[in-house]
Amino acid sequence: MKFVDEAEIYVKAGDGGNGCVSFRREKFIPKGGPDGGDGGDGGNIIFRATKNLNTLLDFRYKKKYFAENGRPGQGNNKHGKSGENLILPVPVGTIIRESETNNIIADLIEDNQEFIVAKGGKGGRGNSHFATPVRQTPRFAEKGTAGEERLIKLELKLLADVGLIGFPNAGKSTLLSVISSARPKIADYPFTTLVPNLGVVKFADLKSFVVADIPGLIQGAHKGEGLGHSFLKHIERTKILIHLIDLSYLGYKSPLKGFQIINDELRLFNEELSEKPQIVVIGKIDMPEVRKRAKRYEKLFSERGFKVFKISSVTREGVDELLFFIGKSLEKL
Repeated sequence: MKFVDEAEIYVKAGDGGNGCVSFRREKFIPKGGPDGGDGGDGGNIIFRATKNLNTLLDFRYKKKYFAENGRPGQGNNKHGKSGENLILPVPVGTIIRESETNNIIADLIEDNQEFIVAKGGKGGRGNSHFATPVRQTPRFAEKGTAGEERLIKLELKLLADVGLIGFPNAGKSTLLSVISSARPKIADYPFTTLVPNLGVVKFADLKSFVVADIPGLIQGAHKGEGLGHSFLKHIERTKILIHLIDLSYLGYKSPLKGFQIINDELRLFNEELSEKPQIVVIGKIDMPEVRKRAKRYEKLFSERGFKVFKISSVTREGVDELLFFIGKSLEKL
């Protein structure tokens, strides 16, 4: 399924039905009073968050949504049927914004959370409501009011506890595939991963947590270089960042400089991202040249105040220790 995390749509709630003008016409009651029923209310447009979706793809192709109008009232004081609500399912983590102002209307962060984005119009009152001792035969009724309409933006920010960051080919997708049931595409060329991937990690007796593999971070990501600008926002909800360092021949020539470049991109995109707790993970230590260099860089990162793990996603060396530390850290947070 194609990953889509932004969409702009038009929504229109249902109009209320008109009230009815009617008079009783029964045998033996030649001058019956007014008996016009009320119109039904228009249907609402409702967004409902669901964990069964992870993309806004449906809203990319269909741009206009209408709820059902209320039915008009009828004689004999019969009320018109109210219009059906239109419920639009969206992924958990969807933000709803007003298109014109970009202000946030709602942030749906829980499964089955609902929000009425456009309210249906009220049904008009029938002429039976307007009878008085002075005006016994009102020949008018109330019109139904129009349903709300608005242009809105939908923006998806993935809900993950942990974000995997690092340069392309640092081993993020491989690690995610080892620690969860996620099956991202893995290959030894840059930008293999084109969309964020989510995986649920269950380890030992710790509470399960969600990990997101964030692709495309390179220098200039905050300005749109690579794929980073599109996906940096998905790190904003995470609690912990796992920064993968690649010391192999595919890695950045200067790992410390590369580490700083990624952190600069986080800071330039959103200052708060650079303040999130980071765990440094040196991957691929099953490779002899990486294992040889790892001890030196472990010391360098430790001196800068970072907790460092050396792992191999191939042999699982160090992976359990990493997961245990992440789980305990999340419990504390």
